[in-house]
Amino acid sequence: MARTLAALPEGSRITDYISLGVITKTFPLKRVRAVLAATGKASQRERDLPAHVVVYYAIALALYMQSSYREVLRCLLEGVQWLLDPTVTFKVAGNSGISQARTRLGWEPLQQLHDEVVKPIAVTATKGAWYRGLRLVSVDGSTLEVADEAANDEAFGRPGASRGESAFPQLRFVALVENGTHVLFGTQLGPYATGEITLARAALSALRKGMLCLADRNFFSFPLWTQARGSGADLLWRIKINARLPREQPLADGSYLSSIYLPRVIVGSSATA
Repeated sequence: MARTLAALPEGSRITDYISLGVITKTFPLKRVRAVLAATGKASQRERDLPAHVVVYYAIALALYMQSSYREVLRCLLEGVQWLLDPTVTFKVAGNSGISQARTRLGWEPLQQLHDEVVKPIAVTATKGAWYRGLRLVSVDGSTLEVADEAANDEAFGRPGASRGESAFPQLRFVALVENGTHVLFGTQLGPYATGEITLARAALSALRKGMLCLADRNFFSFPLWTQARGSGADLLWRIKINARLPREQPLADGSYLSSIYLPRVIVGSSATA
């Protein structure tokens, strides 16, 4: 539907609505409604903020982090009106209404929508995304601070600090990242105390044949390497300096082939492999 700048509400920017248009194209309404139905979060009655609008609102909050919650909601609702149906009237909910709507939605629909939609997007011409026909991806982890609320404290915990605990709860995540586009996919979240290796086991399930996965030495182990190889992806992982890898077959470029084995576990006086 064609629009002119004169049709924009006063104080609005065309770039805001372009961003909202990209959101609705990336996360089509039909798919959003399907996810809401699958997770049992679809609105059962008409509300000022129906569930599908709250999904788009949660996504928009990440785009407009510098703006207030109500300002993001105003932009979203005006964008919906401008992009879809100028006859629709809207009402910007207050802080209480916004909080209640987000609580009703929960996290499950957003996680399922993310897992279904967020995938590698590099095309043949994308710089830095390929090596000899293989899609370059990396696995890595980090932490994020979350709101200082009792529920987050209970769910994620806090790291220690020199004077007690950190000021904010933190979550830990591990994800695959497409090197050429920086798209994170296969992302797994957990409490701060959860180890990266634990989260990596689930994240690596997003590997596919035709990918070349890079990883630092923290992730190398026989079980994790074997799991990643089972996906059909090629691997290029660093290893710890004390790993023993005998030169079984020297290669012309100075590298060599070696083998890794399941570690031997000593139980009492017997050893098993």
